[in-house]
Amino acid sequence: MKKIIPINPAADADTGSSCDEAEAFALMVLGDSMEPEFLEGEIIIIEPSGYATDGSYVLAQLNGEWIFRQLLRQGDGWRLAPLNPRYEATDIADLAPVKGVIIQKSKPGRRRASKRYVE
Repeated sequence: MKKIIPINPAADADTGSSCDEAEAFALMVLGDSMEPEFLEGEIIIIEPSGYATDGSYVLAQLNGEWIFRQLLRQGDGWRLAPLNPRYEATDIADLAPVKGVIIQKSKPGRRRASKRYVE
């Protein structure tokens, strides 16, 4: 059984509010770091207040950049791993960089060509 880890968003430094009530949003996959599961041009749906588990696909912010990776348990910490072996994984101490969980993907213009990652 996978352990479920809630993502607790940090408060916004400017407004003091948190994004824990944010709605799901869509982004287009750019690049090939998550191939073969996610292809460039596909649309992913991100749940900002979703629950991450070991193996979840997540959106994270590291060093001012947004990245899309697979979250993996790594000893006492975590790893943000690309699926494409040409890219390097990044180890993180906690889930603070994780800003959302990918819950679905689809191909533009093809409603039937979608896949859910969370039930």
